[in-house]
Amino acid sequence: MASTKTTAVLLALYAALGSAFTAAPMRASSTTSTSLNQSKDNYEFQRALLEAQFAVGGGATTAEEHIEEIEQPIDVTAFQNSILKEQEEPVDTTAIQNSIISILRVAASTDRGQYASSPQKQSVASLVEILESNKPKQTDTFTSASGATLPSYLVGTWELTYSTNQLFRSSPFFLAGRSTCKTQAEVDQYNWFCEMHRAALAISTIGVVRQVISRDGKLTNEFNVKVGAVPFVSDFLPFVKYSGGLPLTVDGAIVSTADATPMSMENKDDWQLYMDTVEIKGSNIPILRNLLDGENSKLKSRELSKLLEDNVDSYEVPRPALRTTYVDSASRIVRDEDDNIFIYSKVSDIEEVTDYSNVMADLGVASLLEGFNDAVTKIYL
Repeated sequence: MASTKTTAVLLALYAALGSAFTAAPMRASSTTSTSLNQSKDNYEFQRALLEAQFAVGGGATTAEEHIEEIEQPIDVTAFQNSILKEQEEPVDTTAIQNSIISILRVAASTDRGQYASSPQKQSVASLVEILESNKPKQTDTFTSASGATLPSYLVGTWELTYSTNQLFRSSPFFLAGRSTCKTQAEVDQYNWFCEMHRAALAISTIGVVRQVISRDGKLTNEFNVKVGAVPFVSDFLPFVKYSGGLPLTVDGAIVSTADATPMSMENKDDWQLYMDTVEIKGSNIPILRNLLDGENSKLKSRELSKLLEDNVDSYEVPRPALRTTYVDSASRIVRDEDDNIFIYSKVSDIEEVTDYSNVMADLGVASLLEGFNDAVTKIYL
């Protein structure tokens, strides 16, 4: 049962409501008088309502103080931002850190996933899903006036640290090759070809696989490789009883470029690639180096695509898709159209590609002689 105090308050509130509504016909007809009366009625109504609430709840604050608070202007922008902040799902930073550490541990022990077992691959796939579900929101610091095509948080130099596929398939060239496949049978054939291609190059060592992304949408992939120049000495010098090779290597980098175009202005993390050129840079083979450095040695894939498009009705210019499913200040996860995973670590914000002009074309002979002198002869001029 309501107390006597509560009953009295409710009666007072009812009387205030009645006076507020019954007073309307008696108001003056002038605009000024009507406005003043409405303000007064409004005030009396709010006062009566608040006094009723305070009486029931036992609050000590006066009605005048609360009416003044109500009349204060509301910061709509701040209110909306606070609502949006509450709606955002919290990012589990501990899960992110633990997942990245576990992925890097597998990457380090399996040469970027090349020798990963099925359980290791499954483990990394699960960790990647954890990262993708905790993807932190990134802010693009490039302004529209800068003319940038890609967001600032994706621009820079990245190195491939883990892949569920052959490392060279991170190249736009091989991504474009996969994009030409129209049926599952063609996909299976292409996958088999890539496996045989890697097996044929088993004597080679894959070095740094680098990706340079510039703000204007240019993506450059640098695939560094090293091959034994004289792998078996006995094949060349039968009288030498030595099963190994000479410490001379053929070095070089396969550099491919493409234009990366965002799928939409709302989502600049997902791209379509338009393959451009492929060339070999930094070769240490004498004479051949001069030929490879020439402009005519480039494979200009767009000219080839144009030729095929003009003469083959069924040909379509390949435009492979890449989706950035996770990115922070140090790591980036990319998936291709088959959901193969490529994980990159950020090296710097530099947008310039590697300069290979300082690589000497001598098959490593100069560095071999220098090392021999430092370790054995120690002859210095």
